[in-house]
Parts: sequence; structure tokens; C-alpha cells
Amino acid sequence: MPKKSKSNDEAFMDVALKNARLAMDAGEVPIGAVLVRDGQIIAQGHNQPILSCDPTAHAEIVVLRKAAISEGNYRLVGCQLFVTIEPCIMCLGAMLHARVSRIIFGAREPKSGALVSHIQILDNVRFNHEIEWHGGVLAEQSSLLMRNFFQLKRGKK
Repeated sequence: MPKKSKSNDEAFMDVALKNARLAMDAGEVPIGAVLVRDGQIIAQGHNQPILSCDPTAHAEIVVLRKAAISEGNYRLVGCQLFVTIEPCIMCLGAMLHARVSRIIFGAREPKSGALVSHIQILDNVRFNHEIEWHGGVLAEQSSLLMRNFFQLKRGKK
């Protein structure tokens, strides 16, 4: 069930987009994420599975790990996760386990999006935690970054 809060969503998504550009500059798929609690950024990061040789190093996982270490607790109750692209099933599983309260994403991910595009994982009422979510925040900017990245990649082949 999507819920919407317009307070600072675009400002935090803009920070996530800056992180996505860092990923692109490093040759990674340009996805960035920011974790926010009480209006303050507690972690930010970007995709880095290639650089870290870690298939789980998606932007969302990177920020969850950073926040858990800095907070001294893997439970991140009351946090909002902003990510430029709709999360995959692995990342949603981690967010459920961390008890993230809200997910805000930019563009849909038709191949592996697990909120609305490919499967709707949070529609399962048997989970012991509910996460509010909202998509489409600065979606065009997120989509454009992905398109540009893959056009550049294909042009180099």
C-alpha cells in the first residue's frame, strides 16, 4: 500500500542521485541511496558490486550496512530509505529485516523491481513488518542516468 509524504522527499532523492553519479563515474550501474532518520541523513552510498567483488553490494545494502555499524544496531526502526531505482527482492528483504519504516524510490525497474514492476513483494500480508513506500520521486532524472550509462556501455563495445 503506497503512502506519500512530500516533506523533503525530493531533496533526499537529489542526494541519492548524487551518489548514483558517483557509481556511474566508478563504472558501476548508477544507483544511489540515502538512509534518513528524523530528517537527518545517517548513511549514503551507491552501487559497488564490481569494485567490491560483492554481488550483494547494491546501494541499498551499502547504506543499511553503514547505518547499522554507525548506529550499533541492525534494526533501523524509524528510518526512510531513498533509492534512485525500485529495489530488488534481495534489498527489500534486507529492508524488512532491518525494520526500515519507509521506502522512496525514483524510477521503476521492470526487470527486477520487487515493489511494483516485476513482483509486488510487500503485498504479502504475512510479513511481520510493514513498510510504507512511494515511487516516482525524481523518476525522470533517475531513468535518464540509467539510460545514459547503458548507452555509454553499449557504445564502447
